[in-house]
This record gives sequence, structure tokens and C-alpha cells, in this order.
Amino acid sequence: MIFWGQDGILLIDYLPKGQTITVDYYLSLLVQLKDILNEKRCGKVTKGVLFLHGNAPPHRALSTHKKLAYLGFHCLDHPPYSLDLTPSDYHLFPGLKKPIERLPYVEVIAAMETWLVGQPSEFFLSGLQKLEQRAKKCIKLCGEYVE
Repeated sequence: MIFWGQDGILLIDYLPKGQTITVDYYLSLLVQLKDILNEKRCGKVTKGVLFLHGNAPPHRALSTHKKLAYLGFHCLDHPPYSLDLTPSDYHLFPGLKKPIERLPYVEVIAAMETWLVGQPSEFFLSGLQKLEQRAKKCIKLCGEYVE
């Protein structure tokens, strides 16, 4: 799981083989994310955090919504299964797939992290800026698939 913002990667978590992301596991990641944000922003997360995640069951759980509110994350509503409005799907993952597509499994993590760290902050900011344009287009098309 990758958490990122306008300046770059905040947290990458590799789920141990054979496990699934449960609500409790996801909640622990949210706490880690808040700690990282406090550290990177020198404890100045006073205005809260705009937070966008998908509609997977751990994201929709009541305990997740309560935890997000407790942590000061303001969750943006997200339409059901909408890849055209998910910045990781339309911006981050397409470029990430190229450097890892033919690598053996043991080399994937290192190659992925090298690629992610090598992206300038402008790359991440532009991915979030595209969200506004895509959302407007989606509204204009009454929710039809954008691209």
C-alpha cells in the first residue's frame, strides 16, 4: 500500500505474504501515516489532512471513518470503483509498472522504490492536480468513465 501527497511518497507498506488487509491492519497504517505527517511537517498538521482512498471494505468500515476523524483526516468522498478518479491508478501506477514488468519478484521492491524516490515532487503534485480536471469531466459526463 502506498500513501503519497503533493511532495512525494509518505509511506509504503508491504503486506506479508498470505495476509490480507483487514480493518485493524489498515487502522494501524493510518496511525503510522499520521506520525509520518507530524514528523515531516514538524508537528504542524493543525488544519487537518485531505484524504482520498478507495472503496475497499477496510476503507468503508465505520471504525475507519472514526479513526480518520480522530486523526484529523478529512476524507473526500470517492465514487464506487472509479479508476479515473484515483490518482494512484491514473498517475502513479502506469509509470511504476514499466521498470518492474519483467523483473524477478525478489528485485521488484528495490526497483519500485528506486523509481518512486527518483520522481521529483512536481510529478506527485501534477497527479493530484489532474484529479480536479478529471472530477469536473466526470461530473460533466454524469459519472461515465473519463479515460
